[in-house]
Amino acid sequence: MTLFPSAYVADMVLSELEDIVGQEYVSTREVDRLAYGVDYCWIPRVWFDRGMKPIAPDVIVRPKNTEEVSAVIRVANRYEIPVVTWGGGSGSQGGALPIRQGITLDTKRMNQIVEVNETALTVTAGTGIIQQHLEWALNARGYSMMHYPASIACATLGGFLAHRGTGVLSTKYGKIEDMVVSMEVVLPNGDIIRTLPVPRHASGPDLNQLFIGSEGTLGVITEATMKIHRPPEAQLFRAFMFKDLHSGLEAGRKLMAARLRPSALRLYDEPETKKQVRRVLGIEKEGCYLVYSFDGAKRIAEIEEEMAREICAETATEDLGSEPGRKWWEHRYDFYYPPHMYDLPQMFGTMDTVATYDKIEQVYWAMKEAVETQFPGVTFIAHFSHWYDWGCMCYDRFILDSPPEDPHEALRLHNAIWNAGVRAAIANGGIINEHHGVGLKLARFMTEQYGSAFQVFEGIKKALDPRGIMNPGKLGL
Repeated sequence: MTLFPSAYVADMVLSELEDIVGQEYVSTREVDRLAYGVDYCWIPRVWFDRGMKPIAPDVIVRPKNTEEVSAVIRVANRYEIPVVTWGGGSGSQGGALPIRQGITLDTKRMNQIVEVNETALTVTAGTGIIQQHLEWALNARGYSMMHYPASIACATLGGFLAHRGTGVLSTKYGKIEDMVVSMEVVLPNGDIIRTLPVPRHASGPDLNQLFIGSEGTLGVITEATMKIHRPPEAQLFRAFMFKDLHSGLEAGRKLMAARLRPSALRLYDEPETKKQVRRVLGIEKEGCYLVYSFDGAKRIAEIEEEMAREICAETATEDLGSEPGRKWWEHRYDFYYPPHMYDLPQMFGTMDTVATYDKIEQVYWAMKEAVETQFPGVTFIAHFSHWYDWGCMCYDRFILDSPPEDPHEALRLHNAIWNAGVRAAIANGGIINEHHGVGLKLARFMTEQYGSAFQVFEGIKKALDPRGIMNPGKLGL
């Protein structure tokens, strides 16, 4: 254990942690430490792939409930040990990497479903539950969270809360922060708090929104009460082709400006239509592919879908009908799994930008030009997948098929590409991230994004975590 000044102190800490959670739930084994030193972020993966040793935690602790988390945090405070919360390890931003070692707090034992309230239409669960397991349990009782991210099979409820995650139906049902009713949180001093039992009130600031998206830097979310829904009576799909990105974006904007409520709306740019849409869906068309769905009561969904069809038909080059749309829904996760996903040995990254409708197209073109002009051989592709009444999200990705073999050179190139793309987004009115989070990967951009407003985050961090033990180095804190 490298963090502690002596073996005596290390043994003291281990004995205290074992007393809290049990010896079998505390590990310092090299193989376990290695596993918690690599998440889905490209940098630690390529680092390990090239034979480099990742930064590993000193100890992994697996508490079973909020009280045990509180006790672990109090020990960490006493010895000033960094604490990193770990859910499913599926994050792409390095948010769970133990860059200052210390304790990795694995939450997956906190996976109980506490209550399904059929009157309030809520579910209360431990935040270590895998989202797919929670969804299956709700389905068995005739409900759903309507939260279907691509990482549903491997990410935890707490991970989504920590990074403001979202699913493919966010346009109607909202992101994870829109689904929260209340939460239980362990503060950096070990105190346990519960936010107010309703999500909308005028009793001061909303504490839910303080901790959601804080990525473990302000405390540990241990339990959450979330909204649930009865499955929709009908789910209708339609797909269209547009001649170019501009006409597709305008159709999507007009659809949202009409205050229709699609459950999903997705537009692929020309390069991604040509490659990924063709590979996954078998649609070989020129231009940009757009798909939407409407759900809910059958009569309402039919009216909304008809109105959306009329809007799209004004400028679409082809109405592909309902079957290609339904096929997209059935294969929506295939884009992110073998054999269609981008993966090592390629260099790749998802920049995940969001902007208002008056800026989103210029953000896309500015990022594409910055990345492809400055870095020959790098391809920039995107789709627009989460739409709101004010703007939408650009799921923009870069791909380099043959990155440098040297891990140090690869890391520098990777960061240089991110620098070019993200700064182009900021300069043109974009926000650095919509739902993957900031983590370590984007931490350096937080002051560039917020300017003098960043001192507010720093003030909150200092007030709640004066010893700086909670996930240090993330979110720029």
